[in-house]
Amino acid sequence: MSGIPSVDLQDFVSGDANRKEKFIKEIGSAFEEIGFVALSGHFLSENLVENLYGEIKNFFKLPQEVKDSYEIPGIGGQRGYTSFGKEHAKGKKEGDLKEFWHFGQYVEDGTNLNEVYPDNVTVKELTDFNTVGEETYKMLEKTAKYVLRALAIHLNLEETYFDDYIKNGNSILRPIHYPPIQSEPKNAVRAAAHGDINLITLLMGAHGKGLQVKNHKDEWVDAIARPDQLMINVGDMLSRLTNNKLKSTIHQVVNPPKELWGTSRYSVPFFMHPISEMSLNCLDNCVTEDNPKLYEDITAGEFLHERLIELGLIKK
Repeated sequence: MSGIPSVDLQDFVSGDANRKEKFIKEIGSAFEEIGFVALSGHFLSENLVENLYGEIKNFFKLPQEVKDSYEIPGIGGQRGYTSFGKEHAKGKKEGDLKEFWHFGQYVEDGTNLNEVYPDNVTVKELTDFNTVGEETYKMLEKTAKYVLRALAIHLNLEETYFDDYIKNGNSILRPIHYPPIQSEPKNAVRAAAHGDINLITLLMGAHGKGLQVKNHKDEWVDAIARPDQLMINVGDMLSRLTNNKLKSTIHQVVNPPKELWGTSRYSVPFFMHPISEMSLNCLDNCVTEDNPKLYEDITAGEFLHERLIELGLIKK
């Protein structure tokens, strides 16, 4: 299948101490060694996945002027539509060959974050688009919570260490459309080599060739999941927090062979972000003589702002 280890979240939530320990060991080792796993046993039903793909295909088929009406100025693309070629990888000038949509947090418990986060954007033309997006968001957020609980134990922290930081966190669900390629791209790929900004990313749609991960030998490895699996990887925030004990791995989405240029590709990453106040200062138990502190102190909000500038999504 691919060079990416597989794990089953049902081992962690089974109530069986041995299965739980097995999951913690497997995902901890994978995230230390390559930074990616293919995860089954998540909280997305087959029906929800099918409905989501139907809705996002319907959205991206809408006339360009309709999609453009959902591109909201002044919010760095954090909600609604981002048009083709707008985003580029850090250090790249060429825009990636993709268009995408952003669903953001559905704030609970009456905090003031409703005033801080941009509102989610409602697509008037598609009656189920927003409800299916919200349900998917919540099921992926629930899955991510349990993955982070396993990682907390692996890092010798309290199991619920991350819970308060990710509740009402600034997480993003991003349905992506990589349109058919019409002509030879000049220095552009569907998604140039990059590391993710956030704590962890949960990716739907890594079921065919395209996504590649760079291993420790500087080799690109195909990352292909089964249809019932999510591909999950460490982001830069978690890498900073753990002083690079858990690896944020460089990855890319390459262009298909020429005979497949006429096909679209869809993928749906969920970027798990904490609340902005979370400290990303390196954990004391991840700093040793052999692994001295690698990163300056920073909060999640400050780090996100820096990276959005580097990606060209907001201006200095």
